Amino acid sequence: MSSFEEAIDDIIQKAGFENCQRIKLMEDASTRSYERLYKDNQTAILMKAPPGNENPPCPKDASVEERLDLGWNATSRLAGSRVEAFVALSNFLSKNGFSTPRIYASDVEDGVAVIEDLGLDLYAEVLKDNDVYKEQSLYKLAGELLAKLHNTEIPAELPAPNGVWPLLEFDALALTVNADLFVSWVPQFLGMAEYSQDVLAEWAQIRSDIIAKILKHPRKLTLRDYHAENMLYLNDREGMAKIGLLDFQDAVIGFRAWDFSMLLHDARRDVSKEAHEAAVKAYVAITRIVEEDLRNEIDLEGAINILRIIGIFARLIERDKKEKYRAFMPRMVGHLETVLKNPELAALKSWIERYAPLKELGQINV
Repeated sequence: MSSFEEAIDDIIQKAGFENCQRIKLMEDASTRSYERLYKDNQTAILMKAPPGNENPPCPKDASVEERLDLGWNATSRLAGSRVEAFVALSNFLSKNGFSTPRIYASDVEDGVAVIEDLGLDLYAEVLKDNDVYKEQSLYKLAGELLAKLHNTEIPAELPAPNGVWPLLEFDALALTVNADLFVSWVPQFLGMAEYSQDVLAEWAQIRSDIIAKILKHPRKLTLRDYHAENMLYLNDREGMAKIGLLDFQDAVIGFRAWDFSMLLHDARRDVSKEAHEAAVKAYVAITRIVEEDLRNEIDLEGAINILRIIGIFARLIERDKKEKYRAFMPRMVGHLETVLKNPELAALKSWIERYAPLKELGQINV
């Protein structure tokens, strides 16, 4: 038995699930994997995230040069699937009234944890019946949750099992490397030659201008993976607790519209106009901000986020041969077309029309 399997057995025992039945769950796009544990009519989730599977996360005071040397997680300010990040954020969010899995036992050195099983009622599953009124209600609740989240005081660091976990800013470098996934992988996806230096220089100026505007947007705690496949509907709970949050370890001090983009510019399901409006208006009603400011922020932050996602999907298709992501491209292209109607994104729209034709980008070809 490997030392990792021994660590798993040990953490399962510490959580009180020894001699349980273990069923593997479907893998997500991360390096983590999960199992559902069954024992005496009780269930729990085993999370496996060995630290060696990914590059290290960003040190608190790392320079740009140091982050570039450390790799993707440091430049993008991702947690690198670290269990300590999950535990720290879960405890913080839970203490502030949000529903996150309770931590039954964890081992951050080996990267394993046994956590509460919040059930099977993902937003994506609950809304498969295409009930427009139900969708409006659930997305209204999602907008209200973001309002509460953004009214929560953000500490610089959180208690973690091995010390503290820092909450870092989603800064210019992180935004830049995420946006640049688009130009790194879309040419290959479209069967084109790599972009010339002149084309990339024009892209860099346009992208940097957008990011400069985003950096002036209000700073808020940003979960980064706030969408229908990471949110559970917990009907037996009240208020904000009705939403179970699953994927939050990459949280940063970001911007108030980023999670709106994740929620509304969903790659895997069509969000109706009614649901879109319900989420935005619920947020505005609670925060009393200027609605048009939020909508503009959703367009600009959404543009960078959508470009990021399209770049990731192109990489998954071309490099990793994961063809299932091709089916999501038309929806993401539709989201991009929508935000590009914003006059502040006219230069980006022109660049894409010339160098990344949306019609070709949105083809499924499966």
